[in-house]
Amino acid sequence: MKSSKRTVTCGELRKSDVGKTVVLNGWVHRTRDLGGIFFISLRDRYGITQVLVGTDVSDIVGKTAASLKSEYCIAVEGKVAVREDKDVNKDMPTGEVEVTADDIEIFTTSKPLPFAIDEVRQKDGTVVLPNEDLRLRYRYLDLRRAPMQHNIALRSAVMLATRNFLCGKGFYEIETPTFVKSTPEGARDYLVPSRVHPGKFYSLPQSPQLYKQLLMVSGFDKYFQIARCYRDEDARGDRQPEFTQIDIELSFTNRDEVLTTTEGLMNHIFSTTINYQLPEHFDRIAYDDAIDWYGTDKPDLRFGLKMQDASFMAEISDFAAFKAALAAVNSMGRRTGAVRALVVPGAAEKYSRKMIEELEESAKIYKAKGLAWMKVTDGGKLEGGISKFFAGRDADVCGNLGAKQGDLILVVADPKRKVACWSLGAVRTKLGKDLKLANPDEFHFAWIIDFPYFAWNEDENKWETEHHMFTLPQKQYWPTLESDPESVKGDLYDLVMNGYEIASGSMRINDPELQKRIFRIVGYSEERAQKAFGFLTEAFAYGAPPHGGIAPGLDRLLMLMCHEDSIKEVIAFPKNNLAQCPMDGCPSVPADENQLTELHIQVTEKEEDN
Repeated sequence: MKSSKRTVTCGELRKSDVGKTVVLNGWVHRTRDLGGIFFISLRDRYGITQVLVGTDVSDIVGKTAASLKSEYCIAVEGKVAVREDKDVNKDMPTGEVEVTADDIEIFTTSKPLPFAIDEVRQKDGTVVLPNEDLRLRYRYLDLRRAPMQHNIALRSAVMLATRNFLCGKGFYEIETPTFVKSTPEGARDYLVPSRVHPGKFYSLPQSPQLYKQLLMVSGFDKYFQIARCYRDEDARGDRQPEFTQIDIELSFTNRDEVLTTTEGLMNHIFSTTINYQLPEHFDRIAYDDAIDWYGTDKPDLRFGLKMQDASFMAEISDFAAFKAALAAVNSMGRRTGAVRALVVPGAAEKYSRKMIEELEESAKIYKAKGLAWMKVTDGGKLEGGISKFFAGRDADVCGNLGAKQGDLILVVADPKRKVACWSLGAVRTKLGKDLKLANPDEFHFAWIIDFPYFAWNEDENKWETEHHMFTLPQKQYWPTLESDPESVKGDLYDLVMNGYEIASGSMRINDPELQKRIFRIVGYSEERAQKAFGFLTEAFAYGAPPHGGIAPGLDRLLMLMCHEDSIKEVIAFPKNNLAQCPMDGCPSVPADENQLTELHIQVTEKEEDN
């Protein structure tokens, strides 16, 4: 062929192209030898085109076709031909045509593959994936698979949609430093030693939090950044040591504007990238209500099963566990316990005692002492579990809870309200999965607002901030910050979707004196606060505007948009669950000891590289 440069992609050809001479470049997806006639499925990131090598080609082309194996990288020149009706592949956009090859050039060959690029499906339709570490070891091959190509393409589209929307709203995209001062933000920092300043370290940013606030002081009233963040914490399905967030901050704003802007961004992302229409505005649920109703601050709202207050059950029975839970009070005389109930429609016959015990194990993970239960049988009579304690009060229980014949009633009581709620919330989540109550194709967003500002640390016997120390307390609580920290609500908010936290944000403190009060309540001395955050608090003394923001997690958002269970599936080169990369072997000890000497580092224990 005169030129091996492609003239079309492998996903481009249609019936209207019949008769054209084209050059395709790509990888051999699969081959079939029908007695000297070869069919080659040629693949690139745009799609797959079928290539026919007939008996009328030259001996060289015929031999080349016969030598092709999976993942050879080749060029094909030929003429576009229409397929016979019986041979049309309706599952392929290019399925009505094929290219009749005149010439083939092999760019590079391929070793035998460690796993198949083409999907292997079981009889039930599920895809059999290689071992995860094997996939990460050969990630460049794993990324050739169609699902990974789709996920990474969607990632690119979401990032473009984000930039288009925010820039269209007057936001500046501004980069903040990657080498920063180490500040306490919850997780452990990744540290970078300084060669020119012996014994000193940079920190990789856990978020751009302090710098985006400084940008507000600088007068850039609308900032965003698709920011890389780093946290040294234990890995799990929706966590990685390095991740990406859509970081947003506004000045002269309020909570409503931040929430409305984020809703507009999500609407734009979903409509332009996957053609999914979200409601213009999302539900708003107070934190206390989310805990009471769903037992979590990130509820999956694709199904109901709202929890109920079952305190009345302690009053109409002699069940000691319920009475003890409601009798508990704290040092301020406030009741701390709760009895929470969940009515599962039509589940009485579906759940055996053994299956209920499995539900109980979910509750015990959150420190519940047990899971009480009853079934509603014919005529509204209660049977099984704790029903004997409510003999003759069947109608009272069913009436108050709205339970009907065939329903399963589940109850958790505890002297600590959160234990009762979180535990029964875990049961609700398991029920949702067991009974397949959630529509997998639905995306249900909601705002969780009015979070507690402070949380009591029992181990250290002190107050901590629920979010971070720069969050603005709601103004009505300012007079009682020191005298009643437990009651203070923060002007902070989370965006949740399908049982995951997608974004977190808050209005920020811009008054240096208010900031000092927060530092004192959480036990930060003025000296310690100055050492950690002095550059920020100093900036606040020069006319800091009211400001606030939010940071949607890009990886987690994409994970859900792609219907995946792990953010590894939407990141090109992720780490495994040990924060290692099986492909390049990092983290590793530098081979050259001179590097360590230059950085003034002495390694006392070395882990042998595999």
